Amino acid sequence: MSFGQNLQFLRKMRNKMTQEELAEKMDVSRQTISKWELDAALPEMEKAISLSKLFSCSLDELMLSEMACDSESYTDIRVEEVSALRYVKYAVISKEPEDDAINHMKAWAESFGIKNPEIIGWDFPYLSQEQINVYHMHGYEAACILPKDINPLDIPVMEQEKQLYAVITIKEPFDAPFVLIPNAYKTLGYYIEINGMKWIGQKGILPCFEKTYEKNGIVYMDIYIAIEDR
Repeated sequence: MSFGQNLQFLRKMRNKMTQEELAEKMDVSRQTISKWELDAALPEMEKAISLSKLFSCSLDELMLSEMACDSESYTDIRVEEVSALRYVKYAVISKEPEDDAINHMKAWAESFGIKNPEIIGWDFPYLSQEQINVYHMHGYEAACILPKDINPLDIPVMEQEKQLYAVITIKEPFDAPFVLIPNAYKTLGYYIEINGMKWIGQKGILPCFEKTYEKNGIVYMDIYIAIEDR
């Protein structure tokens, strides 16, 4: 990955900043920005430091890292306010827990007469090192968002007030799940940092979650990371 590709990626992630807007901030011409992005020239050290400060990254990341996930699979990076949630959840720890957790919640929803249930999920972090290193297990937690008229008594109901999230959409995430999904989290993390947002790890708020759905015969996954309201 080149410096020019990294710069173009960072510029677009910064609220789709144009070359003209970046040139004004760097006190250079638009043609200079174009040359940097084409790797036809490199910035002087002073300008490189200013770029790293502007985009909240290190010089090593800017010059040497592979920052851009250059894939048509990622679309529509945005900030979204998620309405207040009521949900029930179920965790599975195994070598492949995702399908088991999601299918369990779908079956539970069906038993309550919930049609087309909204299912979300996230990694379950509370595993021992033995489970991870020896048995190669990981955990996954799936949840069913409850309609207003559903009030189950057999399972704890979790609640969350409306919350702001940074969101990225993946097209056909399961074509290469071990590449596309982790890289989507990485890209979303850059988006949060570049735009001066702050992550939230507050109790009672889902720090992140995933939602898979189908539209016009295409599978999509939305990934959400909680951020502070600015």
